[in-house]
Amino acid sequence: MGRGKIVIRRIDNSSSRQVTFSKRRNGLLKKAKELSILCDAEVGLIIFSSTGKLYDYASTRFG
Repeated sequence: MGRGKIVIRRIDNSSSRQVTFSKRRNGLLKKAKELSILCDAEVGLIIFSSTGKLYDYASTRFG
């Protein structure tokens, strides 16, 4: 048994869309940070919101 298939489509309600964006953005930033730490990899992530605001993450290695 598994999860049922869901339809991916745009969220019409703008406030619900913004909440979903914020939650997913934070999750992506956290995963990028975890990936860079666990795998000792250089990771870069760039996210633009629907209003054009930029969110970014870049890992760096020292030494």
